[in-house]
Amino acid sequence: MTNLYGEYECKLDPKGRLKMPAALLKQLGTGGAHTFFMNRGFEKNIVLYPQRVWEDITQKIGRLNYYNTQERQFLRYFFRGVKDVTTDGADRILLGKNVQDYADIKSEVVLFAFVDKIEIWDRDTYYEKLDERPEDFSLLSDQIFGSGLSGES
Repeated sequence: MTNLYGEYECKLDPKGRLKMPAALLKQLGTGGAHTFFMNRGFEKNIVLYPQRVWEDITQKIGRLNYYNTQERQFLRYFFRGVKDVTTDGADRILLGKNVQDYADIKSEVVLFAFVDKIEIWDRDTYYEKLDERPEDFSLLSDQIFGSGLSGES
């Protein structure tokens, strides 16, 4: 299982390329180029899935029933705009104009890595959305960690 973590502030170059932070790539393992699948996020962000994680996701999604209206709508929206990207020799990936527009990305971004994915946010949007601690964060922590879902008691 992939175990990604961290927040990384980065800038896009004028061509829309993003240099992936060395510390983040190290978490993915060494040895050449890294392939990701880029997708629109559920909020105004972009999500990068490492290739192995994407394969697991598509295997699960592949079990959905195309003939069920709700599941079909999910499939269409989830896969809308998906693109595979591979780091180049300078550890950069290209963020297409369509996903930059979707996430309102200008030039400064925050990469938020957690568990098995990396969210790419416009820097200002990220801090506006996530700097404010949710009122129910303590209650949510109790529900998640206090209920035994974490495997610990």
